[in-house]
Amino acid sequence: MGDSSGTHLYLVLMKAHRTMARHAHRSIAAHDLGFSDFTILEALLHKGPMLVNEIGRRIELTSGSITTAIDRLEARGLVERSADADDRRARQVSLTRNGRVLITRIFDRHRSVLDAAADGLTRAERERLIALLKKLGLSAQAKLRDESGRLGAARPRRTTPHAVRKRRRDVAFHFEADEVIPPNDRASSS
Repeated sequence: MGDSSGTHLYLVLMKAHRTMARHAHRSIAAHDLGFSDFTILEALLHKGPMLVNEIGRRIELTSGSITTAIDRLEARGLVERSADADDRRARQVSLTRNGRVLITRIFDRHRSVLDAAADGLTRAERERLIALLKKLGLSAQAKLRDESGRLGAARPRRTTPHAVRKRRRDVAFHFEADEVIPPNDRASSS
């Protein structure tokens, strides 16, 4: 029987992720689009119009980075901003007609590339793997939440630049909702 340790599991997952990521990045780069621009357009295609900060949270970009990316996409005529109906200070982002046409075409090709990259597994194997990875993610996420709860209660929250950067890196993937949830929002979404 092979090595079934957590360390070996991590290494195998990391190598598989790296290889699939290469396929994904190659598919996106072929359309003269950066990865963050693609993820913004893809989120808008599948989730509809969203607030700027909500997009940043979902795709794990800082507020400065998401603003720059939205500016870039707006200059290309792919997205447009409008005032949010509930909060006039907030900006809603939506796809333009040209943006929708472009991301639909790119995403269809992207999906085919990733399907081809994963065709070493049968459909049943993919479904089983997805279920197992979600189970692993939820379990590991719960352990992080438990650990941070114990550590967080013992000391006050630091606001040094290093601590702020570390909190940004601690954003976890929320497996049940298939979206990124910042640490402060996890309890309310579980």
